[in-house]
Amino acid sequence: MKRLIPSFLAALDKGLTLANPLIAQAWWHLRHPTRRGVAWACAALPVLLLLYVLILIPFTPSIGDIRKAKIEQPAQILSADGKLLAEFKPSNREWVKLKDISPNVVNALIATEDHRFYQHWGLDWRRTAAAALHTFSGDRQGGSTITQQLARNLYPDEIGRAPTLTRKLKEAITAFKIEALYSKDEILETYLNTVPFLYNAYGIEMAARTYFDKSASDLNVLESATLTGMLKGNSYYNPVLNPERALDRRNTVLAQMVKYGKLTPAAFETLKRRPLRIDFERQTEPPGPAPHFAQQLRKWLAAWADRNDYNIYSDGLVVRTTIDSRLQTMATQAVTLQGNQLQGIANSAWGTRAGCAGGRDLLPTFLRETPDFRAAKDAGLSDEDALKRVASDRKLVQSVCESKTRVQADFLAMDPRNGQIRAWVGSRDFSQDPFDHVQQARRQPGSTFKPFVYAAAFEAGAKPSDTFVDKAVEIPLAGGEIWKPSDEDEPSERAISLRDALAYSRNRITAQVMETVGPNKVARLARAMGVRDSELDPVPSLALGTSPVTLKEMVSAYGTIANLGGYVEPVMVTRIEDRNGDVLAEFAPASPKQELPADTARTLVDVMRDVVSRGTGSSIRSRFGVRGDVAGKTGTTQGNADGWFILIHPQLVAGAWVGFNDSRVTLRSDYWGQGAHSALPIVGDFFQRAQRSRLVDSRVKFDTVQEPGWFAEHTGRLREWFRQLFAAAPAKPEKQVVTRGPVRRAPAAAVEAGASAAVAASGGSSVPETAVEPHALPQPPLLQAPGSASAPANGAVDGEAHGGGEPAIAPTPTPDDVVPPDAGSTANEGASTNGGGASH
Repeated sequence: MKRLIPSFLAALDKGLTLANPLIAQAWWHLRHPTRRGVAWACAALPVLLLLYVLILIPFTPSIGDIRKAKIEQPAQILSADGKLLAEFKPSNREWVKLKDISPNVVNALIATEDHRFYQHWGLDWRRTAAAALHTFSGDRQGGSTITQQLARNLYPDEIGRAPTLTRKLKEAITAFKIEALYSKDEILETYLNTVPFLYNAYGIEMAARTYFDKSASDLNVLESATLTGMLKGNSYYNPVLNPERALDRRNTVLAQMVKYGKLTPAAFETLKRRPLRIDFERQTEPPGPAPHFAQQLRKWLAAWADRNDYNIYSDGLVVRTTIDSRLQTMATQAVTLQGNQLQGIANSAWGTRAGCAGGRDLLPTFLRETPDFRAAKDAGLSDEDALKRVASDRKLVQSVCESKTRVQADFLAMDPRNGQIRAWVGSRDFSQDPFDHVQQARRQPGSTFKPFVYAAAFEAGAKPSDTFVDKAVEIPLAGGEIWKPSDEDEPSERAISLRDALAYSRNRITAQVMETVGPNKVARLARAMGVRDSELDPVPSLALGTSPVTLKEMVSAYGTIANLGGYVEPVMVTRIEDRNGDVLAEFAPASPKQELPADTARTLVDVMRDVVSRGTGSSIRSRFGVRGDVAGKTGTTQGNADGWFILIHPQLVAGAWVGFNDSRVTLRSDYWGQGAHSALPIVGDFFQRAQRSRLVDSRVKFDTVQEPGWFAEHTGRLREWFRQLFAAAPAKPEKQVVTRGPVRRAPAAAVEAGASAAVAASGGSSVPETAVEPHALPQPPLLQAPGSASAPANGAVDGEAHGGGEPAIAPTPTPDDVVPPDAGSTANEGASTNGGGASH
């Protein structure tokens, strides 16, 4: 060491003399002990620096992390039939091989950023030393190699971007690790695919598309130089906003290419005179065929990956989902078609193109909710003056009007047997409205909630043939208020069966049923069947769907009905694999949990068949020709703010909602506002396509005893009447007929309710339990409404007539919204509930 210090001092003297004579002169004036101390300090600096580097190594990215970054593979989301639905990328990037990148890009990059790239091992010592000297002299320069820049781009959090010694050391350590792992070509490829270029464009491929509308393989020298020039400062040399700076920087890059033999001087003289030409267009990541589904799946998958130590952006996970790409396409087409038609109706009703000329009553309210109005108020203007200011801005008014009156719709289809989601459409257009209405929007379900009321009644022992009198209903509420549900027509004071009440969506009857079974029981049953996340307020008006719920919850609950009472939690994923196809996790469907007795579910399915065969949902057959064993329910909320329809089939349950993001906005049409005319066509179009494509088998039936439909029942009666009218002689009866008059059959089992009440007793049969004299009034309903035990009930009950002679023949119903003589008008979708919130 004694020899080393003099040698070091001599070398230092010589170096200082050559570097700067003034510094050398000052050095010579120091005393020998002082000079020796400085020398010791200088000798210790490398040792201390080495120790600091060793301390920093554990705080830099590991070899494994670097390997993952190089082979970054985003998770691929596949449909059940193997189609790509989405890729989960951390940024808008498309990875391209180095051989697919124009050589002009590589030449420009190396000449400008790191001309000794192929000679160093991650750190260019000469360039680093030169940059340090320039920095100490006040002329700050960058000395980072391409490998160092790559380390900084890949690990901004671990390395940081602050201009400190620690950051530079971490950057250098990581660069050495990268060089030890990868070849130069691999480093170049990774760098060019990860470097940012503004406007959410990451990598050379997206940059080429964004600024020149071409692939990276087609970039010429000028275009390559322009993009390379941006690397020094994306914003400062932005060719869109700062074209002059970008042009100067481009020519600087061309000059560097000449300097290092990548471009001839003659070519440079020609090229530098050419103007800067760009073809700019922002590149947005394609939403894919099921963007809202993918959006929800990303959240679920991220949580799963965190629990199992995987990265959804780099580990190459392959997620196999339950979505059927064919059904998804059909659903999207159905939502788009009906949504566009309804948008035209909304534009006409609101005068959207004229700045909501048809909605002057609500427009001031909408304008008061804008940031512009609040800014005007903060500036000291009065409410009136602030409103005048924002109303004078035609662009603002038009924007607010178009946003508020944009029709929205969502759709969900699920297999009730295993809970697998087959199609998911969260809005009309993901690019305009990425908000997922299927899982996130809570809206009042209206009459689609009524099946839970009737399910509770059937579970308690009621039968579809039981009747309630259609009368004015007043139900006391807490606080002394009175709830008065109503229908479109006045009370008929006639008996209506539970079957007809659900088929024709009768509010007053449903309210009486709700009062009988109790709101708490209905709320508990709805939660058990699938409405598990939304809060259900156990009040009488819940019968008409006043508590907001999601479409996903409603379809799930209807799936319980279709599965004959067995609830199965909805699932999105069946299997997760790694990039090599090895299974990491499998998700088998949960076993059904019997939340509704099977016999009750069978009865409910049978009653809901009438909704689509002759009730408010009959156009599902008459207009769309949906075949097979299906049932369903329409729903409309008060003021026609929300339209619903859900259809059940043994293989598939499909539901749709239509409305606006702001529930104060409606279609302003009693016809189009009804769920039967807004939401039903979406489901009808979808089911029609699915059956034609044989993705839904119309031959499959529910495991129930299907009662004769209204048409079949009355056709049989009409045939018998004609047979007796034109018969030459009375037909010999097969059984002995009781001559004392018609009798009414004793109550049948719930699954057999609805059969004809006019029966003949054979000689060998037992005497009927109840006999009714000719023209006598029927007995009170088996499920008594409060206070109505002795009320007379005339007319048809569940499609049958009581009294002497032949049964009455009801008129043939019309396809949509028909009402039998005793049911009244079916225009109850949206009828007032007198303060009860939604009706149906």
